[in-house]
Amino acid sequence: MQLHNTLTGQKETFVPLDPNRVTMYVCGPTVYSYAHIGNYRPPVVFDTLSRVLRRRYPGVVYARNITDIDDKINAAAVKEGVEIGVITQRYTAAYHEDLKALGVQPTDAEPKVTEHIPQITAMIERLIASGHAYAAEGHVLFHTLSYPDYGQLSGRDEQSLMAGARVEVAPYKKHAGDFVLWKPSSAEQPGWDSPWGRGRPGWHIECSAMSEAVLGDTIDIHGGGHDLIFPHHENEIAQSTCAHGGAVYARYWLHNGFVNVNHEKMSKSLGNVLLVHDLLKTLPGELIRLVLLTGHYRQPLDWNDDVAADARKKLDRLYGALRDLEGIEPAAGVTAPEAFIAALEDDLNTPMALAELFELARSANKSEDAAEKARLKAQLLDAGSLLGILQLTPEAWFSQQPTTSALTPEVIEQRIADRAAARKAKNFAESDRIRDELAAQGVIIEDSAQGARWRYA
Repeated sequence: MQLHNTLTGQKETFVPLDPNRVTMYVCGPTVYSYAHIGNYRPPVVFDTLSRVLRRRYPGVVYARNITDIDDKINAAAVKEGVEIGVITQRYTAAYHEDLKALGVQPTDAEPKVTEHIPQITAMIERLIASGHAYAAEGHVLFHTLSYPDYGQLSGRDEQSLMAGARVEVAPYKKHAGDFVLWKPSSAEQPGWDSPWGRGRPGWHIECSAMSEAVLGDTIDIHGGGHDLIFPHHENEIAQSTCAHGGAVYARYWLHNGFVNVNHEKMSKSLGNVLLVHDLLKTLPGELIRLVLLTGHYRQPLDWNDDVAADARKKLDRLYGALRDLEGIEPAAGVTAPEAFIAALEDDLNTPMALAELFELARSANKSEDAAEKARLKAQLLDAGSLLGILQLTPEAWFSQQPTTSALTPEVIEQRIADRAAARKAKNFAESDRIRDELAAQGVIIEDSAQGARWRYA
């Protein structure tokens, strides 16, 4: 199995530290609002990777955190006049609901920052004791000059590091690039007692402490969006390596590319921020998931006016192949083809894997041999499960009523029955009229050897 390691810039053979306990940590959301489509690329990508890992290794422990204390959360709570827990519980629940719709399986652990304050303060104390951090005016800061390899992940020199960090000039800093591990809270702000006074953790220390708590000092895979390489992941490496006496923090670093909208970066000023919460009102979750897997995870992905229609066509083809295999029992013990698995184990090459999946569908459409159909159906279903698609029955997929259609499946079935009666009476003009009427309302009828079938356009 090959994975591209951001730290080395190369594709490497994946060899876990312990094959019986493969560990993976992925940075999760800050829950102050509904998440946009770009926020869901990491959970979909790494959910797929976790499925592939579990196929090869008996014990995978996958953790994705929830950041439930942050200045944006504080601001949202103040705006509504509520405790931060009201905000974080609401949007954590919404996040989970969206993940379920996208077919993202629950992780093995989901640590929350507010539940790990003791672990965070303990790690900060160790960093101070070892000379890598210092307290100043109610703050605790990590001293970047104490870690010679700082900047290795992002490949930046010190000047670039300073520019990229957007450093805050503060008189209590020993070095401009030092970053906050703990900061003081006012009486109005959420805070916890600590050796340095009442305060709250800085952003970067959270993941270091939580990954240590749930996975251990050294983890196999650390993932997240490309935007986290610097400063967040760079700072995580520095903190964790120094807190663990020089032990490697993460052995493989994987980062997914951005999601743009119509070739532009999402931003509130452009008004092009797409919330999955809203997209799910008109699009099936599997369709959104397929779009996020269509491109290679390391490359940027463009969400434009065509991607949803294209993904629907692709899923129609796959579900259509399964519908043609209705009544065929999948062959026992048959799994996805080797070429499909090889594509996913080659740095999660989902475009190549999808090409293999469509080849299976084409073979199924051509096959007239019962045994071969049983094998192909088993392979289709198993390959689909690794990608997190084809999780519905064909009937359920094709009968999902779009919000743009006023025709319910029950009404359509009745019209299909009326058409069948007209055909039986050789009233072909009426039969054609019903077909054209349904087509005008976005329902396509397909006549097959099994009888008339329909789907929403």
